[in-house]
Amino acid sequence: MALKFARGAHAALARPPASNHNNRRSQGVSMVSLLSLWLPILVSAVIVFLASSVIHMAPLWHKNDFPKAPREAELLAALRPLAIPPGDYFIPRASGMQEMRSPEFKEKMKQGPVAVITVMPNGPIAMNRSLAQWFVFLILVGVFAAYIASRTLPAGTYYMRVFQIVSRVGSTG
Repeated sequence: MALKFARGAHAALARPPASNHNNRRSQGVSMVSLLSLWLPILVSAVIVFLASSVIHMAPLWHKNDFPKAPREAELLAALRPLAIPPGDYFIPRASGMQEMRSPEFKEKMKQGPVAVITVMPNGPIAMNRSLAQWFVFLILVGVFAAYIASRTLPAGTYYMRVFQIVSRVGSTG
């Protein structure tokens, strides 16, 4: 897509002339093909991936999200023999509304502990799959934003208008 530059002190504030979308189609204005946008799609995915990695790791915002459980060794020793498969669990959990109203279930809730537990597979935490899925998602968001822009904006559209459309569509991802 070509960028249009204005001359003078207010070049950054220059606006493109107003145009009628239907008028552009009747004049046969060429649209940008989605395949020609593969480089901006890839570059935007890489930039967002790197920026999100830095934002996630550098400030250590998540350092205190999950404090260590008191008497962790005893808790682990109590859970190991149960061989709970990986998944998310709410305990105690009622099987339905009738059980939830029962005095026995109310007593379980009162005695506690009441917890939401996420059990993960044993071994080291591997981030490779999650990071790969995140990158693929970023590419898909870029493809979607590029598709919308390629269908709504003709070739040579003022770059701030392109940025406006693509950023709005991309922020919905």
